[in-house]
Amino acid sequence: MRHPLEIFTHCPKCGHDGFSVNDEKSRRCPQCGFVYYLNPSGATVAFIFNSRGELLVERRKNAPAQGTLDLPGGFADIGETAEEGVAREVLEETGLRVTSARYLFSLPNQYLYSGMHIPTLDLFFCCKVANDNHLRAGDDAADCFWLPLTMIDPQLFGLHSISQGVKRFIEMQPIPMP
Repeated sequence: MRHPLEIFTHCPKCGHDGFSVNDEKSRRCPQCGFVYYLNPSGATVAFIFNSRGELLVERRKNAPAQGTLDLPGGFADIGETAEEGVAREVLEETGLRVTSARYLFSLPNQYLYSGMHIPTLDLFFCCKVANDNHLRAGDDAADCFWLPLTMIDPQLFGLHSISQGVKRFIEMQPIPMP
């Protein structure tokens, strides 16, 4: 896999074409001295259960992994906390309002976007919602529905970190409910 920094050949500050490797996670401009570090983008993931103990899952509308299972979540925006980001993503994708978000764990990931593998740090939360009866797919979710934990197969989740996160969550004893 090609390192994302190999794509950047010009300095984003002055435009010089000598933007070169500084170390494995940065590039440096010899003209203006600007150093760009490629750090992971923050992404959030929500485990949400209804009153019957079923897990909320989505079917991905878009690439990557279009058509596979997913959990609600996405990239955190500039200026918002991870908790605010997971609540916003859940609302956009499912129509449900998060009332609390409890951090569980994180996993590193590579997310294919615009032909480039973006390094992410995926933050997993166990969330409570105000009302689980008003579920509707939106944004990049083609569908969303509730599944009993006994029917959850981590291999059906198309994104690697989500699949690994679902597996880790199921292996937690006891399973952390909101």
